[in-house]
Amino acid sequence: MASYKVEISKSVRKKDLLSIPKPDIAKIVKRIESLADNPFPEGAIRLKGREEWRIRQGDYRILYVVEHEIVTVFIIKVGHRREIYRK
Repeated sequence: MASYKVEISKSVRKKDLLSIPKPDIAKIVKRIESLADNPFPEGAIRLKGREEWRIRQGDYRILYVVEHEIVTVFIIKVGHRREIYRK
């Protein structure tokens, strides 16, 4: 399997990660980096009615989209489990 490129959206970098405690950020970043090797790890779930996938990291959720044609994983949202699915 080819290694995927991981791109993190600007809103995740500038907004989402700043509201998360530093020890949790390190774990989240490590989990995001692991998506380069396997974009569908055990526990990844596709959201109903959406093209997005989600993985869990403690109390936080990472929402992402996989583009197979350009071999890229786009991280679109990171947040606490009680707030992540709200629009």
